[in-house]
Amino acid sequence: MTETADDMVMARATGWLAQGGLRPTRQRLALASLLVGDGADRHVTAESLYAASISGEEKVSLATVYNTLRAFCEAGIMQEVVVDGSKSYFDTRMDDHPHFYWEDDGRLTDAPADQLEITRLPDAPEGAEIARVDVVIRLRRS
Repeated sequence: MTETADDMVMARATGWLAQGGLRPTRQRLALASLLVGDGADRHVTAESLYAASISGEEKVSLATVYNTLRAFCEAGIMQEVVVDGSKSYFDTRMDDHPHFYWEDDGRLTDAPADQLEITRLPDAPEGAEIARVDVVIRLRRS
């Protein structure tokens, strides 16, 4: 039996949810398929994922998209990148890497990690430890 493209998308989505220990509900599968179905990494906002989901068979509300993205982050299969303190992007790529934020069109893209050098971080306050360092490099067209 030949595996169809839809079968491959669903297998990726199901496997991704399983990595986070998440039950594959219809809505989670629909959103996971959009996020990882083709195997590429994604940077999405809740609004852009909602817009992409409108054309799908499984209808989800914007509130469900927000809640599901938060669940994906809590499960450790996606990370949130906050830009401007009010704009959140959700990234399916989980390794530590910097980002470019394109101010002109509000896009977030991966920056080359091998070109970033952080030689020293400040000491964490007593009773705290550094969990992660987010680097967002803001760009505008010249």
